[in-house]
Amino acid sequence: MLIHIYISRRFIAHLDIKPAQKFYFRIFLLVNFFGIIGYMLGRYYIDFPNWLYFLFSLPIGVLFLLFCTAIIYDISRAILKKTKLSKKRRDFFKRSLDISSLALASTLSAKAIYNASDIKLEKVEVNIKKLKKSYKIAQLSDIHIGGLIDKAFMKDMVQRVNALRVDLVVITGDLVDIEIKRARDILAELGHLKSTYGTFFVAGNHEYFHDIAKIIQTLKGLDIRVLENENVYIGNEDEGFNLAGVYDVFGYRTNTYVPDINKALSTLKESPTVLLAHQPRYIDEVTDSVDLMLSGHTHGGQLFPFMFLVRLQQPYISGLHQHNNELQIYVNKGTGFWGPPMRLGASSEITEITLVPSKL
Repeated sequence: MLIHIYISRRFIAHLDIKPAQKFYFRIFLLVNFFGIIGYMLGRYYIDFPNWLYFLFSLPIGVLFLLFCTAIIYDISRAILKKTKLSKKRRDFFKRSLDISSLALASTLSAKAIYNASDIKLEKVEVNIKKLKKSYKIAQLSDIHIGGLIDKAFMKDMVQRVNALRVDLVVITGDLVDIEIKRARDILAELGHLKSTYGTFFVAGNHEYFHDIAKIIQTLKGLDIRVLENENVYIGNEDEGFNLAGVYDVFGYRTNTYVPDINKALSTLKESPTVLLAHQPRYIDEVTDSVDLMLSGHTHGGQLFPFMFLVRLQQPYISGLHQHNNELQIYVNKGTGFWGPPMRLGASSEITEITLVPSKL
């Protein structure tokens, strides 16, 4: 509500438009506010039709972009007041600012909605020391089943992954974001994933909100290997790699399903190690025995400039990074989205990661 008030008083009130237009703009803000309430109800309590849920989902993203526009407008208007220009020139620049601000908010909102429907395939090659042969991994993350992430979405995603013909599929958390009884039919589509060594999963923070025990049990029933502070060996003897996984750091708050890196890395074979951990900030607990960490959680910021706030909490936002001499990390921007079906400056992705023997 405070953001709505700010937009009304610091943006709408100063626009050089007719009083009737300002009135309709404020009505739009009011509808936006109730849309956000509708979204929260649909997310957790009421099973709305998809078309209605879509309409309720938009206001959060639209509000965020309007708020950012209002801040830029407010600052620009203050600077314009300080400039030594004639009244005629100042009025001209003020009208230009009004028009460009409204156009910017409208254009960015439309572009963000369009971007959310476009899941890009990101191809990444990672050099791994002591690896003896190449392996291809499909990484999915932050799908957030619920609302607009439905059975049709999952079916299309599974088909795209299967077309890659990978050695294994990994899902790095935040898969389910509704009650498990509402998600089971959608999750069943994951049973159609095809790869040489199977599908592997680690919990994200949102799993803790929706009965993590039942989610894990359901995934195991789909023949998905859930890595619970443990590791498995991928590949033939002496030419494969260790795949380890830990619970999310949210477990520290609940004192249940707590991540344990020492347990996850116990009894490793003398081969490279890939670790699945939902949040990039868990990298501070990772030992030198890990060669590559795969994470998600950040959504790449999802809506610019939100990634600057995410950067305050997470050391990496997206892409491949060399953390130290031994350890690399890849952060998936999310295959789905949370909240509004909008993305700006951070596309949804399916990641095809090829592990290759290092030439060094």
